[in-house]
Amino acid sequence: MLKDFKQFALKGNVVDLAVGVIIGSAFGNIVSSLVSDIMMPLLGIVLGGVNLTNQSFQIGQAIIQYGAFIQTVIDFLIISLSIFFVIRVIQRLRNKEQQKKQTPSPSQEAILLTEIRDIMKNENKTEKPNKMKIHIK
Repeated sequence: MLKDFKQFALKGNVVDLAVGVIIGSAFGNIVSSLVSDIMMPLLGIVLGGVNLTNQSFQIGQAIIQYGAFIQTVIDFLIISLSIFFVIRVIQRLRNKEQQKKQTPSPSQEAILLTEIRDIMKNENKTEKPNKMKIHIK
């Protein structure tokens, strides 16, 4: 059972997924800091000095913190947009690699035949046509 788990854990996809989760988590922290420390204060200035993060209202005993919700939505939008662009770049790079693999280079024989054809075309163009005159008596 330990051997099976080792094979499963060391498969390429599982390791790639683990690395992706770790990098994604770190990236999420960076974006959260960007939104809370830079974008939200700037948005507050645009809105007349209002700090959206601390905005809330109370209904009975419940406190609704819509400012924190707005910040979380902005976090999500930035993270999803960033991941979208990264995936798009990766897909384009993969497509270019696949196109290179799919277009086989011509064989040596094909290259030689092409050269022979081109030489023959050039010779036919330079030769003057043979005009035969036929006299009937």
